Amino acid sequence: MKSEENQSISRRSFLGSTLKGALATGALVSGFPTIVPASVFGKNAPSNRINIGAIGVGRISRGHDMPGVWKFDKAQIMAVCDLDSNRVASAQQLVNQYYSKRNGKEFNGVKGYDDYRALLQNKDIDAVLVSTPDHWHAPIVIHAVEAGKDVYMQKPASLTISEGRMMADAVKHSGRIVQVGSQQRSAEQFRYAAELVRNGRIGTLKRVYVGLPGDPAGEEELAMPIPKNLNYDMWLGTTPDVYYTEKRVHPQASFDRPGWLRCEQFGAGMITGWGAHHIDSAHWAMNTEHTGPIEVWGKAEFPKHGLWNVHGIFRTEAIYENGVQMTVTNEIQNGVRFEGTEGWIFVSRGDYAVTSSDPLNPSQKAKKIDASDPKILTSVIQPNEIHLPVSEDHHGNWLESIISRKEPIAPVEVGHRSCSACLVHHAAMKLNRKLYWNPETERFNNDDEANALLAREQRVAYAIKPKMLRKK
Repeated sequence: MKSEENQSISRRSFLGSTLKGALATGALVSGFPTIVPASVFGKNAPSNRINIGAIGVGRISRGHDMPGVWKFDKAQIMAVCDLDSNRVASAQQLVNQYYSKRNGKEFNGVKGYDDYRALLQNKDIDAVLVSTPDHWHAPIVIHAVEAGKDVYMQKPASLTISEGRMMADAVKHSGRIVQVGSQQRSAEQFRYAAELVRNGRIGTLKRVYVGLPGDPAGEEELAMPIPKNLNYDMWLGTTPDVYYTEKRVHPQASFDRPGWLRCEQFGAGMITGWGAHHIDSAHWAMNTEHTGPIEVWGKAEFPKHGLWNVHGIFRTEAIYENGVQMTVTNEIQNGVRFEGTEGWIFVSRGDYAVTSSDPLNPSQKAKKIDASDPKILTSVIQPNEIHLPVSEDHHGNWLESIISRKEPIAPVEVGHRSCSACLVHHAAMKLNRKLYWNPETERFNNDDEANALLAREQRVAYAIKPKMLRKK
């Protein structure tokens, strides 16, 4: 194990020292997408690449995460992994074809895995993309950093607040670089909106409105034979053993939006699905990235029958220690609106979608950024004012952080806090009453019923227990 770690550290040290030299000689330009020019090393030198394994190669990986890294010369996707063997084969073909076309000669070097634990044992892999269903995020990230890998993980950070805390602590203990897929931090309008709010362009911040998309309910679905190409027991992971039906998992004949997104067994619905993005953006502007609300209340409609049982229409309210009140609902326009004593700012993705199946309503296309007074949006952030970190490409920022060993734009502790805030809102939906949250202890005050929602019972074979806890 020690020789493996030394080999990995040596490769990264080489990358880092050469990067510094390039900066000193002016060989690099600021920003992205360039990580290190191919001319610095020689394009195909193995010691020159960040070798990446992709874990979970469905819709979001194929359309967003793998293309997000393979466009950089310094990143090489050398392995793919999925519990569906058909998806492994398809991902191998996809990546091999991309490199063949880019390099102008046939490439067939992508290795396939059916178990992420075997992929993590590959000493040639430096970093991994985790693009699995939500309930697998925390377990895989914990195991990956324990194996010495850097990680880019899809949001939300975890299925439960308890898992998220274990993951954030494991990452801190490991010293690995972990970027959460909160890519709005790498979108100029979200950073600018946060800077405007922090620098008082709308006066004292009083209210924040977070608008999310909605999810429809579904019908009852009959049990189906488990496809031979799917390791369904492992796919369920920590969650209860329930019968297989295709709409509970993912389509077998396409890479369309999977049904697990609408099952509470595997996630909380849009409150974490998109809430993790927008609440993260709100926290960035509110300067509450390492804390959370102190009071939350609200209500939601939940389907009374059917396979898909995540929340429907909802509205929740939260108060932060600084007095700002946040409203989160799917009854308003998708985006984040900041209201202060001297005006308002609205920010959204506009009509941008990560994948073609994102649930955007084309009749409600929003401006990327808007304000009560157009002059707010021409305001220049002065040198002596608050400037937030700049990232022009979210995956590129992660790769840069792997080389520099500096914190990425969306570190895991911040991602955990965004996710935990979403899950506190979800708890208020489920209990339909006011809850009092302590961000320091990450527990509800004097509320056993609410605290019971912080963790879920886990199947023994897949239970999460980080190495640092196993030693105790």
